Amino acid sequence: MKADLQEARPFAAHAPDRDRPLGGYALLTSAFLACAGGFSAWLRRSNRQLPERVTPGDLALITVASHKASRLLAKDRVTSTVRAPFTRFQEDGAAGEVEEEARGSGLQRAIGELVTCPYCLGLWISAGFNAGLVVAPRVTRFSAALLAVTSGSDTLQILYKRLEGT
Repeated sequence: MKADLQEARPFAAHAPDRDRPLGGYALLTSAFLACAGGFSAWLRRSNRQLPERVTPGDLALITVASHKASRLLAKDRVTSTVRAPFTRFQEDGAAGEVEEEARGSGLQRAIGELVTCPYCLGLWISAGFNAGLVVAPRVTRFSAALLAVTSGSDTLQILYKRLEGT
């Protein structure tokens, strides 16, 4: 699967001088869509309803929690063990974070690119939080609040460190 899709006729001119794991991307996209479709089908069969609207408070909470969770998974030193099969350490990053690059080819590389990109993970995580609001709102709000408070604490730690330096 390494370059098979990349070499296929409609994709061959996409990145002729670079190895792009298009097949891996297609599998990850399919997995995301399958999860979303599966959740939608389950929701319909369970006779549950989507909320009429998402409250501004829930929207803010999920936004901050998704940001924190995506950075935690993509950049945190401790979560390197989750990323290690797909990445290579480059250097220490911002406070408590590391910089890593995807390694391998095909699906391994595509997963490596996903798990090192907080922007990419954000969609997956926010989808989970939104589904959680439908299925288990109390647990979801509790988990999101934990991440949001941690994000606020991180911000205060960074500000404190900057003030110390002046």
